[in-house]
Amino acid sequence: MRTVQAVAWKEIQIYFSSPTAYIVAMIFLALASFFFVRDLSNPFPQASMSSFFQGATIILILLAPTLTMRLLAEEQKLGTIELLLTSPVRDWEVILGKYIASLVFLLGTIVLTLYFVLLLVIFADPDPGPIWSGYLGLILYGAAALSVGLLTSTLTSNQIVAAVVAMGILLVLYFTDFAAGTLTGLPATIVNEIGLKSHFDDFERGVIDTKHIAYYLLLTSFFVFLSIRALESRRWR
Repeated sequence: MRTVQAVAWKEIQIYFSSPTAYIVAMIFLALASFFFVRDLSNPFPQASMSSFFQGATIILILLAPTLTMRLLAEEQKLGTIELLLTSPVRDWEVILGKYIASLVFLLGTIVLTLYFVLLLVIFADPDPGPIWSGYLGLILYGAAALSVGLLTSTLTSNQIVAAVVAMGILLVLYFTDFAAGTLTGLPATIVNEIGLKSHFDDFERGVIDTKHIAYYLLLTSFFVFLSIRALESRRWR
C-alpha cells in the first residue's frame, strides 16, 4: 500500500496546487449554497438539508468528471504514462492511488458544506438523522461518480472528451429512474435498481439501507475495476 499512498499523495498535492480544482470546489459550494437557501423563501421553511442534497446529486454529475478528467488523460497526452507503466508500479496501484486522491479532494469540498448544518443548528432545531444519513449517501454517490470519471479519463488522452463522456454516463444513470416510470413489472424493477437517484432518496429521508450502500460500493468497484483493465490493456498495444 505504500505505492498507493505515494501515488495518492502526489495527486493530492497536484489537486491542492491546481487552480482548476479550486474553481471546481468554489462552483460546487456556490451552487450548493443556492440549493440550501432556495427553500428559505417559502412561507413555512423547514429546518432540513433536503433541498441541498437533491441539488448536490445534480451538481456532482457535472463536477465529478471535471475532477477526474486529468488523472490519466493528462498522463497520456504528455507521454508520461509510458514512464509510469514501465516503472515498478502495478496498474491497480496507479488507479487506486489516483482515485483516492480525487476522493480526498471531494470529501474536503463536502466537509466545507457542514457550515450549512451549523447554521441550521444555530437558528433552528433540525432532525440530525436525515442530515447525517444524507451526507453518507452523498459521499457514496460522489464516490461512484468519481469512479465513472476515472474510467473515461483512462480511455482517452483528451480531458474534455473524458469529462463529457463521464457526464453522459452519469446522466444516463441518473435519468434511468425516470425511464423506470414508463415501464411495469420486472423490467421497471430492474431499470429502477440500476439508477443512481433511486438509491440516494432513502438516505435523504434519513433511511440507511444496506442495499443502497452495497449498490454504490459495487458500482464504484465495478468502474475502478474497468479502469484497471483499461490501463492494463495499454501494455498490449
